[in-house]
Amino acid sequence: MSKQFTTADVAAHNTVEKGLHIIIDNDVYEMSGFVDEHPGGAKILKRVGGKDASKQFWKYHNESVLKKYSPKLKIGTVKEAAKL
Repeated sequence: MSKQFTTADVAAHNTVEKGLHIIIDNDVYEMSGFVDEHPGGAKILKRVGGKDASKQFWKYHNESVLKKYSPKLKIGTVKEAAKL
């Protein structure tokens, strides 16, 4: 079972120094080790650190990119917020 994160957990990891986490379609990815390899540059990843980057991701990538990098970068999923 993969680790579950709250959106607050992800938001706390919003810099390379803290561990750069992003959300894509409710999956959480650790990007700090990938920042320098990112073909679009480090700046764009740093801008979406700690946030849901689904919209930005799908604008520039297709599913093959996710399949290629998920095994290396995916660290868990976003935990559903309790419904009151």
